[in-house]
Amino acid sequence: MRLLLISDTHLPARARELPSQVWDEVAAADVVVHAGDWVDVALLDELEERSKRLIGVHGNNDGPALRARLPEIARADLDGVRLAVIHETGAKQGREQRCDAQFPDTDVLVFGHSHIPWDTTTPAGLRLLNPGSPTDRRRQPYCTYQTAVVVNGELTDVELRRLPRRG
Repeated sequence: MRLLLISDTHLPARARELPSQVWDEVAAADVVVHAGDWVDVALLDELEERSKRLIGVHGNNDGPALRARLPEIARADLDGVRLAVIHETGAKQGREQRCDAQFPDTDVLVFGHSHIPWDTTTPAGLRLLNPGSPTDRRRQPYCTYQTAVVVNGELTDVELRRLPRRG
């Protein structure tokens, strides 16, 4: 099972559309995970239409239309991998401990908000993943997203993917 992890798309505020490379990944993915800050409901509609399966949450920049359709926390079992998705986890200081306490029955937590890619494992074994943003790099050198694979109940091949700089 191939996963695409994205967050903080901020359309159309930070970009007019998702980069074509990300749409190619949507087509290749069995599951697309979006960790919030969509901004425009049109992207949710398009991802629902073009994804085989979409798991998403709302973020702090998402208005009533998105909040009506998306939860604050989403959970799914992906072939034995217990996934949770949330937009914000708070400050990086103490993140692992907070997430262990808040998500005790979770194998992988995907989050966003900071636009800073993140990939760590907590003391309890929870994998924390933040794909960054494919449209707004902020202080990062590149816009990013992540891909991963689920095989036999294990998350494997987690890769941070960089997008070419926009001119």
